[in-house]
Amino acid sequence: MNYRLLGRSGLKLSEIGLGTMVFGDTSSRGTPPKESEEIIQTYLEAGGNHLDTANVYAGGKSEEIVGKAIKGRRDQVILATKVNFSMGDGPNDEGLSRKHIQDAVDASLKRLDTDYIDIYYMHCWDGSTPIEESLRVFNDLVRAGKVRYIGVSNFMAWQVMKSLSISDSQGWSRFVVAQYQYSLVNRELDYEFLELFRSEGVGLVPWGPLGGGFLSGKYKAEEPPQDADGRLAIMPDHTEESWVRRNTERNWKILGVVGDLAAKYNATHAQIAVAWLLARDVVTSVIVGVRTLKQLEDNLGAADVQLSEEDIDRLEAESAFPEMYPYRFIKHYGRA
Repeated sequence: MNYRLLGRSGLKLSEIGLGTMVFGDTSSRGTPPKESEEIIQTYLEAGGNHLDTANVYAGGKSEEIVGKAIKGRRDQVILATKVNFSMGDGPNDEGLSRKHIQDAVDASLKRLDTDYIDIYYMHCWDGSTPIEESLRVFNDLVRAGKVRYIGVSNFMAWQVMKSLSISDSQGWSRFVVAQYQYSLVNRELDYEFLELFRSEGVGLVPWGPLGGGFLSGKYKAEEPPQDADGRLAIMPDHTEESWVRRNTERNWKILGVVGDLAAKYNATHAQIAVAWLLARDVVTSVIVGVRTLKQLEDNLGAADVQLSEEDIDRLEAESAFPEMYPYRFIKHYGRA
């Protein structure tokens, strides 16, 4: 397992991170606690050190499972969790207010059975709370030792930049990591975010590297997924990882190239998709959200796949989004 520096910090993350969203989920899509702990132990023994969870995953069960699994190995783990989404029925049980953040971090620490969180994310923008309030309390958490680094997820580009500017102007801890959906079939980040992250020293930690399982190669255009076929089978049409969003001519062409390269490198479709992300200079660690031990072992194999420049270019060309204004204008008339 290789390790990479996280943004403009000295923290090193394994290039493959383990997502735990379904750990403890009691539905048929979840992973039972015992199996979840086995997956975590296997991941750590393989050299992985980056565990990602959130307070809302499985209603807090994911954090509890992670905390139990790393008991006695806490110093070996870079532990990340998040705050924003609802954890109760009360009006202050969600969002990025000082009250909710302070209540949420203490609850997460208790479930994780630890006295500090390595990376604490704002899980999404909260339009009802001034971002200054949220950033101030995050800085306070760092000063108090409850949190060591702070991150951002699901903000617009201008919201990220505004947050960084405020933190810099006040001398507060700033975002060093950004967690966003990014894959060969989700490249919207190319328009604004990648250059923002590079220029501001923010490491990208992609989630959804397989596009909800689409890039695993197990689906066929003429056969819509059934209930037992993973996330694409159950996600509503409006959601990010849904069959409607994936079943496009563009995406099937991308998958065709992934399949060609999987054969060339004697790898799986999933390994090629993750290897492409690892070849992106702004990416620090790719979060693989696995449900089974077999899936983990497959995804870990991506670290051994070194794509050639020619093959990276082929994937780039097939998956690139069309140029838009003003990027098109800047490309032809602007100055570097």
